[in-house]
Amino acid sequence: MAVTIRNLTAADIAAASDLQRRVYKAIPAFSQEQFESLLGHFPEGQFVAEADGKLVGIAISLVVLWDDYSLHHTWAEVTNHGHFDTHDMGGRTLYGAEVCVDPDCRGQGVGHALYEARRQLCRTMNLKRIIAGGRLPGYHEHAAHMSPEEYAKRVIWGDIYDPVLRFQLDEGFDYCGILHGYLPTDPEAIGNAALIVWLNRDYDPSRPTQLPPKDSP
Repeated sequence: MAVTIRNLTAADIAAASDLQRRVYKAIPAFSQEQFESLLGHFPEGQFVAEADGKLVGIAISLVVLWDDYSLHHTWAEVTNHGHFDTHDMGGRTLYGAEVCVDPDCRGQGVGHALYEARRQLCRTMNLKRIIAGGRLPGYHEHAAHMSPEEYAKRVIWGDIYDPVLRFQLDEGFDYCGILHGYLPTDPEAIGNAALIVWLNRDYDPSRPTQLPPKDSP
């Protein structure tokens, strides 16, 4: 399957919201206003994946001052409850606020292409890293007899398979700990998330952060 990555536009909002509803049954999809806020604050950081003319994935991100959040934050805090006005070009961290892929297209490179688009954006903008709170969709099956910390460790060791954390580790992200209460509306993860980071090896602290050229994806 040939996948094309480009920036989200206003014309994509309905399809993107519909995709979220199909992927996450219990987690509310972004509203029209939320997508418009993302496009108003940081259009360069919003990606869609297309295949055969159909939107099959989205990746949402913003630039943040990481020291304002650090090891103990929630999705609501880092996005200001989905208003996304926490985007700050004075920051050096690209924060991944959302990724979802059409269930019918998983395992066909869509997620990898979206993650690569984020990595390229991080390099182009001379940002230091990408940080995100990754869902743990398999945790609810083990929550009765282990903590989310133990669950994540067992995923890393290969004893348990979690499709999201395993994918993120394979994409070169490092696991940094558990964010408790990160997304209370996520029943599969019991509200927890894995704090993950990818470091930009090309980061140059002597250079400023810069937006990508207008013709970039």
